[in-house]
Amino acid sequence: MSQLVSILVVDDEKHSREGLRKALESQYDVYIAEDAASAYQLLESQSFDILITDLRLPGDDGMKIIQRALSLPNPPICLMMTAYGSVETAVEAMKRGAYDYLTKPIDLDRLDLLIKRALRSRSMEAENKTLKRRLGERVGFENIVGESPSMKQVFETIEQVAPTRATVLIEGESGTGKELVAQAIHHLSPRKNAPFIAVHCAALTPSLLESELFGHEKGAFTGAVDRRTGRFEAADGGTLFLDEIGEIDASVQVKILRVLGERSFERVGGSKTIQVDVRVIAATNRDLGRQVEQGKFREDLYYRLKVVEIKLPPLRDRREDIPLMVREFLKEFSLENKKQVEDVAGDAQAVLMAYDWPGNVRELRSAIEHAVIWSKDGRVTLQNLPPTVREVAVSRGAQALPTGMNLEQTEKVLMSRSLEICGGNVSQAAAHLGISRRTLHRKIKKYGLKEVRGKGKA
Repeated sequence: MSQLVSILVVDDEKHSREGLRKALESQYDVYIAEDAASAYQLLESQSFDILITDLRLPGDDGMKIIQRALSLPNPPICLMMTAYGSVETAVEAMKRGAYDYLTKPIDLDRLDLLIKRALRSRSMEAENKTLKRRLGERVGFENIVGESPSMKQVFETIEQVAPTRATVLIEGESGTGKELVAQAIHHLSPRKNAPFIAVHCAALTPSLLESELFGHEKGAFTGAVDRRTGRFEAADGGTLFLDEIGEIDASVQVKILRVLGERSFERVGGSKTIQVDVRVIAATNRDLGRQVEQGKFREDLYYRLKVVEIKLPPLRDRREDIPLMVREFLKEFSLENKKQVEDVAGDAQAVLMAYDWPGNVRELRSAIEHAVIWSKDGRVTLQNLPPTVREVAVSRGAQALPTGMNLEQTEKVLMSRSLEICGGNVSQAAAHLGISRRTLHRKIKKYGLKEVRGKGKA
């Protein structure tokens, strides 16, 4: 049962305050006070959702009670009651933070309406604050999870490059989090209060992409019925993120190169030169160096873009980060789906660690969302995982682990078993696990594993 909204009524007229209590107590938890001193005692001893106070009282008046209430760490919504002749004072109270006022005698229907409206308003404010906080979190490091050496290097590079004006080229397979890295760079830069605008270049034809980036004048082409502002103009003062930059046409490459060099361009069909101050961050899942060799990408643009280069490792090369990500995604999707899923069964943990994750972090996130939705007893079981993940990983022999282990314990067992299977040969065990030899050596030290020697050499 939800807790009742609490209301404090302050009025020196007994019949008035008792009448309000009787009118409200069927819906709310109502307290009454006959003067300011009694009101202060109650306000300091507990929290109230709403304060309704008369203006004229013995001792301190209603204005001072409202001021005291609004100074509290968790202030109530304040409503002022007043006679017709004191409406100006009530309006002054609103200027100082009161939500609204009522004239005596109190219209109970209007009072009920005001209370409900005030509570809705407060609820929306709370939701907006939560939303802003979450949005703030999503553009910092909080949404990029990883403690592996490769990810620590990414974090260090972001912190180093963010305060500068340098262009950045982010390389990595699809689903590794390239846009999150771009957002983190923007958020940690002096441009953080200016726009961050993302353009997914592969989704548009060359002509549409040119118009999208640089805008167009009315009549520039069939269908151009109005002037359009492009993304470079919209991002002025901020950051423009060009995702899948390797997909753009040669003609568009030339115009982007000019903007990077001269910080100016013309709209499609226009002659006016437009100056902009835009930081460009580009991303690609292709080997741009190879495309340059093949004549598919301009060499001069390539070097303009990669003033700073960030390579995001695929998830299969940083499996040690999987336990961290799983915990974060469990929290996220438990909250989103109003469920409490906090644990992962041993066999499911083994599968999560053994699977190669061709879709990288995006695929892992989707798999955990799927698992949370299908979980029935507060834990993720093997059967809760998507079939593609479960079947491929099980085929590699990652099943039959004890239940009740956490992800780190599962990781330890998997590494120990792989060393046994490979006769102590660290290189073979690392290949079997799908991790680097260096990572396996670090894990051996972390978990205190013994390198079993027999058929192979470590």
